[in-house]
Amino acid sequence: MTSINAFKNPDLTQKLLSKIRTLNTAPLNIMEVCGTHTMSIYKNGLDKLLPSSIQLLSGPGCPVCVTDIGYIDAALELSHRKEVLLATFGDMLKVPGSTSSLNSAKANGADIKVVYSPLDCITLAQTHRHKEVVFLGVGFETTAPSIALTLQKAIALSIPNFSLLLSLKTMPYAMESLIFDNRIVIDGFICPGHVAAITGTAPFNALAEKYHVPMVISGFEALDIAGAIYTLIKMTHAHSYTCKNLYTRVVKAQGNTKALALLDHYFKVDISSWRGLGKLDKTGLSLRSNFNNFNALLKFDLTLPQVKAVSGCICGEVLKGFKKPSDCRLYKTSCTPENPIGACMVSSEGTCMNFYKYNN
Repeated sequence: MTSINAFKNPDLTQKLLSKIRTLNTAPLNIMEVCGTHTMSIYKNGLDKLLPSSIQLLSGPGCPVCVTDIGYIDAALELSHRKEVLLATFGDMLKVPGSTSSLNSAKANGADIKVVYSPLDCITLAQTHRHKEVVFLGVGFETTAPSIALTLQKAIALSIPNFSLLLSLKTMPYAMESLIFDNRIVIDGFICPGHVAAITGTAPFNALAEKYHVPMVISGFEALDIAGAIYTLIKMTHAHSYTCKNLYTRVVKAQGNTKALALLDHYFKVDISSWRGLGKLDKTGLSLRSNFNNFNALLKFDLTLPQVKAVSGCICGEVLKGFKKPSDCRLYKTSCTPENPIGACMVSSEGTCMNFYKYNN
C-alpha cells in the first residue's frame, strides 16, 4: 500500500502544478463536489497556484450546507418538546433555520446533545428512557451506513424511544442536475472520494459516459487534487468521457458491498430538498415503510415546511458554483463564522467558511 506521506510531498505537488501550467491552453471549469476537497483546495492555496485559465468551482459537497432550511425548522420544533432529546453532530448546531438555530435553542434550555457517532444514541436512549431520542440524520452516502447500523442495533435491542429525522442525500443525481443547468459550463468533475468509497465507481462512470463530462475520483491531499486536475486536462484534450479512479488506495470499483446492502435494506431512494438546488428526484434516502416506527416525521406528525432563504444570502448560487463567496453583499459584514447567515459559513467544509478562513 502506498504511504500516505507520498501524497503530502510538496515538491511532487509543485512539479505536477508546473506540468499543469505547461499543459493547459484552453479555459477549463472544474467542479469539486466534496466539502473535504473544497477545504483542501483553499487550505493549500491550489486555487491560487493554477493558471488563470483553470477555474475551480465549489459544488454542493458539504452535507451541512445543503441541508434545507425547512429541515432545521422541523428540528427546532422538536427541540421545543419536553419529551424529546435531540442528538446531533456538532456542526449542525449553528446552521440557521428561518428564525433561529439549534445553538440558540440549546442555550434556551432545549435538551440537545452533541454526539460523535449515531451509535451514541443507543446509550442515550437506554439512559434516558423517559425521553424520545431523535437523531438528526444528516449526510451523504458516507454517513448513511452508520445510521443504518444504529437502526439495526436499536431493533436488535428492542429500543422503543429512538427515532430518526433524516436528511440523507445522495450525490450522483445531484451532479446530473448541475450538468443540466445551462447557466454554467462544467468541463470536468473531481468526484467525492468518500462517497465513491461506498458507492464504487459505476455511478460516476455512467454519468461521465452519458453526458460526455470527464470525471476523476480523487483523494484529499494537495497532490491528489493536483493529480485529478492534471488528469482531467489530459482527458479533455483526448475527448475521454469516463470516470478515472485515482483514489485506488481507498475506492474499489464495486464500492463497499456490505455498506450498500445495509443502505438497501433500511432505506429507499427518494426525492430530497437541497438548499440552493431545490427538490431533486432520486437524490435522497428515506426509511422504508416497514421501519416507520423509527420515523420521527410520522411519530411526531411533522412536516418539513418550504422556507425561503434569507434575503441577500446567495448560498444557493455559491453551492452551484455560479458565484464566489465574495460576491455576496452579506459576506464578512453581517455573515461571519461567529454569526453565520447562510449554511455555507457554518461548516468547516463550507465554501464561504473556507474562503473566509484562507483568503483574509
